[in-house]
Amino acid sequence: MSTSNCRFYENKYPEVDEVVMVNVQQIAEMGAYVKLLEYDNIEGMVLLSELSRRRIRSIQKLIRVGRNEVAVVLRVDKEKGYIDLSKRRVSSEEIVKCEERYNKSKAVHSILRRCAEKFNVPLESIYESIAWPLAKEYGHAFDAFRISITNPSVFDTVKAPSEDILADLKDHISRRLTPQAIKCRADIEVSCFSYQGIDAIKEALTAGEALSTEQNQIKVKLVAAPKYVITTQSLDKTTGIESLNQAIDVINSVITKYGGVCDVSMAPKAVTATEDAELQALLERKEMENAMESDEESDEE
Repeated sequence: MSTSNCRFYENKYPEVDEVVMVNVQQIAEMGAYVKLLEYDNIEGMVLLSELSRRRIRSIQKLIRVGRNEVAVVLRVDKEKGYIDLSKRRVSSEEIVKCEERYNKSKAVHSILRRCAEKFNVPLESIYESIAWPLAKEYGHAFDAFRISITNPSVFDTVKAPSEDILADLKDHISRRLTPQAIKCRADIEVSCFSYQGIDAIKEALTAGEALSTEQNQIKVKLVAAPKYVITTQSLDKTTGIESLNQAIDVINSVITKYGGVCDVSMAPKAVTATEDAELQALLERKEMENAMESDEESDEE
């Protein structure tokens, strides 16, 4: 058995009506020869009549050699190894689900293959002892791997080829699949010209930061009055954006009590590493300018 090749799932062949990911190998008169990527590259064929619901004018526009396609299994002849597939009978919803499952399976395969090669053991033996039993219990081995990061007891029910392999696998899963925090940001302008102006702004911004939780720390930083930036980091983009919206609502309710205003110049959104770096550079520049101004005032005095 190979240390690098193996089917992704326990069944050697796909079931009829199963939606699978294929790679186009060759286009012939009868249709397209493909290999089933999730089933150790066994060969199948998408018949010409199953390529499209519409009249085919050019096969090349419908299907190209080297491209991955989603197809549904029509027939499986296990004795001869023939698999007939259809591209035209696949719905857009099935394509999305298949692509999601394939990406999960690829990630699991990469983790297991690395382990098999490191310990020089057959890849299929790791699938048989770890991945396939977990897939039965959790729906997909990838989901079990993700859960195991915070709940290691997931692996209590499996019998790994060795303790060393299991320990190495856990370590690699933790490094590969631990979700990265997403940085979210909003830009606001807060001003108040009443007698309590400065104190009112401080109170409002502090109230916004007070909504911080262990998972979502909210920070408000001055850019240049009246401009402020609110940021948070969250494992989930929607949660991060919602946290910032709640903070803005609180800031707004506090500042309006004192006759001030809170305008949103940039609505909460997830920011890229580049945008975050630009913000940090801007804040550092403003901090330097403020320091220089205070030095000049000291000299004047």
